[in-house]
Amino acid sequence: MIAYVTHRFGEDKVAQIVTFGTMEARGAVRDAGRALGMPYASPDRISKMIPPGFQGSAMTIEKALEQSPELSRAYQTEPETKRLLDVARKLEGVARHSSVHAAGVVIADKPLVEYTPLQRESKGDRIVTQYDMYTVGEDGVGLLKMDFLGLRNLTIMSQALSFIKDVAGRDINLDTIPLDDQKTYTLLSSGETTGLFQLESSGMRRYIKDLKPSSIFDLMAMVALFRPGPMQVIPEFIRRKHNPALITYPDPRLKDVLAQSYGIICYQDDVLLTAITVAGYSWGDADKLRKAVGKKIPSEMKKQKEKFIDGCVKNGLTRNKGEEIFTLIEPFAGYGFNKAHAACYAMIAYQTAYLKANFQVEFMTAVLTAESRANTGPARDEKIGAIVSECRRMELTLLPPDINQSDVEFTIEEDPSAGSGRAIRFGLSAIKNVGTSAIESIIAARTSGAFTSLSDVINKVDVSKANRKTFESMIKAGAFDEFGGRAAQLVALPTLLEQTHKLRRSTAAGQAGLFDGQDGSKSALDDALPNVEELTAHERLSYEKELLGFYLTSHPLQPVLDQLDRLAAVAISSVSRDRVGQKIVLGGIVTTVKRIVTKSSNQEMAFVKIEDLTGSVEVIVFPKVYTRTYDLWNRDAMVVISGRIDEKEDRLLVLVDEARRLTG
Repeated sequence: MIAYVTHRFGEDKVAQIVTFGTMEARGAVRDAGRALGMPYASPDRISKMIPPGFQGSAMTIEKALEQSPELSRAYQTEPETKRLLDVARKLEGVARHSSVHAAGVVIADKPLVEYTPLQRESKGDRIVTQYDMYTVGEDGVGLLKMDFLGLRNLTIMSQALSFIKDVAGRDINLDTIPLDDQKTYTLLSSGETTGLFQLESSGMRRYIKDLKPSSIFDLMAMVALFRPGPMQVIPEFIRRKHNPALITYPDPRLKDVLAQSYGIICYQDDVLLTAITVAGYSWGDADKLRKAVGKKIPSEMKKQKEKFIDGCVKNGLTRNKGEEIFTLIEPFAGYGFNKAHAACYAMIAYQTAYLKANFQVEFMTAVLTAESRANTGPARDEKIGAIVSECRRMELTLLPPDINQSDVEFTIEEDPSAGSGRAIRFGLSAIKNVGTSAIESIIAARTSGAFTSLSDVINKVDVSKANRKTFESMIKAGAFDEFGGRAAQLVALPTLLEQTHKLRRSTAAGQAGLFDGQDGSKSALDDALPNVEELTAHERLSYEKELLGFYLTSHPLQPVLDQLDRLAAVAISSVSRDRVGQKIVLGGIVTTVKRIVTKSSNQEMAFVKIEDLTGSVEVIVFPKVYTRTYDLWNRDAMVVISGRIDEKEDRLLVLVDEARRLTG
């Protein structure tokens, strides 16, 4: 799109927009320490005491001093730390570097140099404005500012279509799929929306399940309403869909405007048309109202409210009725979607749902591929773990990485556990410590035929690209299971690698090698594996968790699911904002534990993360409960807790009242 508009309007009239990265708490501490000439270790220690921000809420030094007793103690007792943090506080928010806005593009009628200074991107050839998006837009210079939004879901759909063509031999055109597909609406009504655009959050899942959408207009309304402000009318929207007798209109003249949304104002367009229809606004005046509502400027809102009510009175309504209609408009402040935007989002949501409902294996393989490319670290593990759980709920077969079958990324193959059907095979890149060059070497070596043993792999693969850690990780993840037990292969591996390195050094020196045949050809390494006790089920799962980021072949909670059902435990994925304050029971595995001593009472408490088959959540164990349950809070322990859902700094937490151990 950017290339298109550049070609269409001219290189001198199109540019991307600069964005300025600012110093946040941790970076400010490190930079201040460097400027003060402190050794690296000191500011690094202090910066690590600052908790991370959460879900778009940046952490500040002020907040960190309140939340971290350790940091607060260092500030109060270490003069050098106090000086460091005082300097860093003054640096917070200062622009540190420039980069390119992810989506913003400006287009002008004349060369951009007549409106804004320009520069080249620091690493690359892109031209960017030196004014940020606020200065360059309509409230500043006045240029047309476009957002070209790149969505991962478009990549997922493209990949799914490619899989469908390769595996099922079908060409699907998403522009011509039916918008009344019953399988799609059944899927949406079930709430199984993992991987679906705009519909994945726990709150949206519940609303979609309650709504049971039956048309694209239902989806349009939901994606428009599911945001702060308009969200409060969703329950009424659902009631009206299921009981048409409840549908009313703020004024009979608005029936044509609001018919598709059951009489509820959903879009910016509804605000405009309501103002025009019942308050006598011109199109120009209605747009001013839209801007006032969108920017939530109190003085402008007050003027618009008076103008709106006066217009309603002139058009035959009472002042009270005019005021009542205006209150329906106010929740849209800053959050209202225009109808075209909602239609685009709803179409992508529907298309992803259509693919998931009708081509399950191809769609879920595409979702796994996209997510594994997009993320790294804990975020990737958690996301892919949730997708794996969804695949299990859909009863799709997931096959572990395999040295002879896996490609680089996720692929589809015949399901060995069923007479017909297809399964998702994990790629070698899913295994941690297995890099691109190692995978390329493995696939190249495999072209001459399938590997027959661990020694055959080591004999054929370039061990300068695939080292001991690579092979260990692959064995632990199950990629070599066809060659024998994992424990035996782990024991044999060092000897086989040592023999290989000796052979290659001898060959490089032109000497006859220990493993060379009579004719000078290379013979295989010893295939025999030692007779050792195999890994326990717990060890196997622990290695999967460590190297894949989640439990693949099974889950430690599997043996206790009946117990959790009897205890009325709910899935962690059901912890949502609309349930804040409610008491719940959860069961899961402890993944992280952070113990602290409270500043006020000098007692120990813990911040714990637990996960189940559907997700993870942070739980807080306050001193009184911690004293009774301290022996439970260890990594990999299985626990069941009862507590209350709470929200702090945009994070959802569970405050523990009771806890006990789960036993398999």
